[in-house]
Amino acid sequence: MSQTMPINSKVNDAKPLQYSKNYHFPVQIYYEDTDFSGVVYHPNFLKYFERAREHVIGANSLASLWDEHDLGFAVYRTDMLCHDGVEFADIIDVRTRFYFESKYRTVWLQEIWRPNGKKPAVTAQIEMVCMNKKRQLSPMPQQLIARLGEAFSEPVIF
Repeated sequence: MSQTMPINSKVNDAKPLQYSKNYHFPVQIYYEDTDFSGVVYHPNFLKYFERAREHVIGANSLASLWDEHDLGFAVYRTDMLCHDGVEFADIIDVRTRFYFESKYRTVWLQEIWRPNGKKPAVTAQIEMVCMNKKRQLSPMPQQLIARLGEAFSEPVIF
């Protein structure tokens, strides 16, 4: 990834980054996902990454966040690189890990791997911010931080 940082790297001499465990999400590539040549049309990779993040957070957690707290997530920034084509009939593995940038922001490091791939076909770093229904930056509720924090080997502290 263009800006992937190894575990325990530092940003601007800040505390070492703590990454979540790796999550895996399989996606079947259908003909409708591809262009005329049978290769996935590049915007679809963003959909696959979104589905994988939803899998990590959980649909019920996202619905509860909106219904009970008037909060949701918005993509703040995306950096995506396509290294290799993904083709019709592939079953890809979307690999996801993330870290908390703050109580307002998460950074998601995601990769798409083809079957028997030696390297990721697509990589992305996606920054998400928590916002209220008025589209104002808002902190994530503590119970969501605690639930997502279960993916880390050490407690998440801001």
